[in-house]
Amino acid sequence: MVESAEIGIEIRVILGNHLRLTARTLALSVLCALPCLASEVAVLKNGFAIKHERREVVGDVTRLYVSVDGSSFVDVPTANIEHYESAPEEPGTRSRVPASPIAGQEFSARPQTDIGQVVNQASGRYRLDPDLVSSVIKAESDFKVRAVSPKGARGLMQLMPGTASQLGVSDAFDPQANVEGGTKYLRELMEKYNFDMVRALAAYNAGPQRVQQFRGVPPYYETRAYVARVVKDFNRKKAAQEKAAGNKMAETKTSDKKSGNISAASVSRVSQSAATNVDGHNGSN
Repeated sequence: MVESAEIGIEIRVILGNHLRLTARTLALSVLCALPCLASEVAVLKNGFAIKHERREVVGDVTRLYVSVDGSSFVDVPTANIEHYESAPEEPGTRSRVPASPIAGQEFSARPQTDIGQVVNQASGRYRLDPDLVSSVIKAESDFKVRAVSPKGARGLMQLMPGTASQLGVSDAFDPQANVEGGTKYLRELMEKYNFDMVRALAAYNAGPQRVQQFRGVPPYYETRAYVARVVKDFNRKKAAQEKAAGNKMAETKTSDKKSGNISAASVSRVSQSAATNVDGHNGSN
């Protein structure tokens, strides 16, 4: 059971067994229950930033929807999020609601990198699905920019020093350079294994020499669990996108059907009117 002090709930005991939430608690409860619908930037404790259209708390993670229709999202541990800021104003546009400062609360300036933009740019350059790259980042570092594995892999996509050097990545802790190099390497592996995602992911984790040695996914628990995590997360994203597309198609069909009924009724009324005019004209003759 989570202690009330950890979730910030204030409880007053009134008349023995009767409990009542304070006004502050009620406001916080409402804010936690409802997803944020404003375009914002989530600033993580490691200095990384994720621009999103809305967010929703799901268990211990916060789901950041990076697309307007909700088909693409990133799950980030809630504990890793430091605060939220208003999204920067696009060139040539105006913010509909001006950002109001929070009284008594100041945040130190941090270099911010939009993970969605970085992933989309690298994925577009190397012709990979951005959801796949995002799933690899989640499995590799859980979006921790300065993550270092026991074996020495670094950064968001956990590049080993030798691999990073071969890919031209001089600073593996630079989010943009790391994602650029990792996406390039993943593309090379996809081509090497004729776009067999499972083998490519296994090679990304254990090395191409191991995949060649075992003629497939190596019998290592770590590698097999890694591949399963990435594929599961990727498939979950795709299932959400298909569901969103299906709902949109259903709404479109319903709208078209209603429009068709109105058109048919209109045609019927016009036909009746025309018939009446013809009969009247024949009668006058």
